[in-house]
Amino acid sequence: MPTYEYECEKCKKVFDMFQKMSDKPLSMCPDESCKGKVRRLIGAGSGLIFKGTGFYATDHRSESYKRKEKEESPKTESPCSTCDKKECKTQ
Repeated sequence: MPTYEYECEKCKKVFDMFQKMSDKPLSMCPDESCKGKVRRLIGAGSGLIFKGTGFYATDHRSESYKRKEKEESPKTESPCSTCDKKECKTQ
């Protein structure tokens, strides 16, 4: 359920209200002594946070898939110790 932010035009009180998206916006200040007109503010919204595992395709790879991927990955050659080139004719 989203949280909407409201501001009373009379007492300038700012407050949050949990409401369904289908609910009508509030029109009156919830403060009994004020009863002013309120307006809904445009909020920045909240960020989406994923915690834990299971959100990426690679989280549930089988062990056999991981082994095969490791075997098929290109092997990097060590550079020549004398000239620092990967493919050296002096070796």
